[in-house]
Amino acid sequence: MNRNIVRFIVLLTSFVFIAFGMIREEHLLVLQKAVAICLECIGVG
Repeated sequence: MNRNIVRFIVLLTSFVFIAFGMIREEHLLVLQKAVAICLECIGVG
């Protein structure tokens, strides 16, 4: 296969998975976990 075709397929697949995660609101879960870890590091949480 042509390298450009492979790159396009990988790019398209990544966009599909990003969109799927946004639809399932996974970004909010990741943000919650990041905030909790950050607060634990500074000793507040």
